[in-house]
Amino acid sequence: MEPELDWLGIAWATLDERSRKVFVARREGRTLDEIGQAHGFTRERARQILVKTSAHFHGFGDLLAMGWRERIEVLDAGIAVSRAEIAKALGVRDHVAIEVFAEAVGYKPPRTWAGDLPGWWTSSPGALEALLRNIAAQAPLRADELDEAVAEARIPEGVPVTTLLTHVRSPLVSGRDGNWLRRRARGRDAAYLWLLEQGAASQVETMLEPTGIAKTHALAEALRRDERFVQLRPEGSWALAEWPGVNASPYSSAAEALVDVVTEFGPITKEELFAKVIERYPVTTWRLQQCLLSDQIGTTGDGLIDLVARGARPNEEREPPRPANMAVNEAGTVYGIRIKVDKDVKRGSGILVHTWITWKLGLRRAPMSLAFDSQDLRGPLILRRGTSGAQLSSLRQFVTDRSMVIGCELAVLLHTRTAVAQVRHVCPSAKCPARSAGASS
Repeated sequence: MEPELDWLGIAWATLDERSRKVFVARREGRTLDEIGQAHGFTRERARQILVKTSAHFHGFGDLLAMGWRERIEVLDAGIAVSRAEIAKALGVRDHVAIEVFAEAVGYKPPRTWAGDLPGWWTSSPGALEALLRNIAAQAPLRADELDEAVAEARIPEGVPVTTLLTHVRSPLVSGRDGNWLRRRARGRDAAYLWLLEQGAASQVETMLEPTGIAKTHALAEALRRDERFVQLRPEGSWALAEWPGVNASPYSSAAEALVDVVTEFGPITKEELFAKVIERYPVTTWRLQQCLLSDQIGTTGDGLIDLVARGARPNEEREPPRPANMAVNEAGTVYGIRIKVDKDVKRGSGILVHTWITWKLGLRRAPMSLAFDSQDLRGPLILRRGTSGAQLSSLRQFVTDRSMVIGCELAVLLHTRTAVAQVRHVCPSAKCPARSAGASS
């Protein structure tokens, strides 16, 4: 039989024009109300037409394709089967009406983070996404490794895996050279693959471009928090922990090294302390000066450095000058911070702020923090004082919800009496980058 004369084509041709239009509209995702309004009848009438149309197709199948249910049910639909495969099993050309027969045997569209997968059907709606998430858990992956993982998972050929993985809700993103990285760890995953390709340790500065991270301190801190990486001493380069013979430092931070030396040698002069720490953990004296603010470190009555646990008085920094982007009201109860949105803010990193704000709020040692409730955020806003500086918790969700872009400005108001934070988009309307971007698009 010629393709245009197959039994499903005949069934379609014998439908009236209105029934065909209603059927197609429903398959395109239109609601019953929308269909009824477009044709001048109620949603119930639209439903009745769809039921009658499905029965019409089933009737033709029963008459001209005996056993059509069994033909569909024997297909391997545990993960996904295409509409074209179902059409082949029925002996007809691919047609939108085939979906009626898939539904009749209990098949449903595969569910994914991108929504239902059009043109595919399955007996297990959640199976495909589960397999894709298992593959994502193996990231970072090179392009050929992704192909191998898809083959091992036995995902049917033709499923648009790449399209699904590039969706905005996918846990993966596409990186350089077709690599696949975890969305929330793309910089570290890129660093891992880059070091793996180089096969040798590297200074953090050389990894900025391949990782897409703009600041050396941000990348170094990210690597320090990831157990896949180790920093080699004394040169300070970074290597993969899995490499044999890697000489990893026993310390995870300069503060940890400083506390260890004080524990072993203190009370000790600051000069001697810094010299001994640098022997074990090469770092700048400026960074070690910051580490003296640790809540474990203090100064004795005769000016030596020792542990607070051994009676030393905790160190506190002097009041730093107030930066131009911070202010406080006359009563000293409301503090304001003006912040420009950059890549780090959009990425969801903690926001580095001047230590003036933490000094004024009594956070003069590390680690110390304050939490502020906020109706503008989905959780509390946290202000932290660490040995390396001060930081606000991420404002990424606030920025995303308001479609703010790089260059926009926001203001954070901290009410100290009520422990409440307010966050506002404060760009002047005429100069707002987000509004300009929206107008140009």
